[in-house]
Amino acid sequence: MAIQNFTLDDLKRILLEGAGEGEGVSLDGDILDTDFEKLGYESLALLETGGRIEREYDIELDDSALTEAATPRELVDIVNSHLGAVAQAA
Repeated sequence: MAIQNFTLDDLKRILLEGAGEGEGVSLDGDILDTDFEKLGYESLALLETGGRIEREYDIELDDSALTEAATPRELVDIVNSHLGAVAQAA
C-alpha cells in the first residue's frame, strides 16, 4: 500500500470546510507554526477537523492528539505518523 501524505494544503481545505476562516485571519501564507488559537480555531473546531480527517483518510486520531497539536505543523505530523503506521500494517 502506498503511503498517503497529508499536507498543509489538505489541512487548510479541511479547516475551511469544517469551521470556515476566522474573521481577520487568513490561512494563506506561512501558518505552519502559528498557534491554532491565533488562527481562530479552538478545541471544538479542531475536534471537527479531526473527525473530517479520520473519515477522509480512514484513520483514528486520539482526542488527546488533537488537543495537544498546537500548530498546523504538529497536526500534519500527527496525521502523517498515523498514515505511515497504517501503510506499514497493510
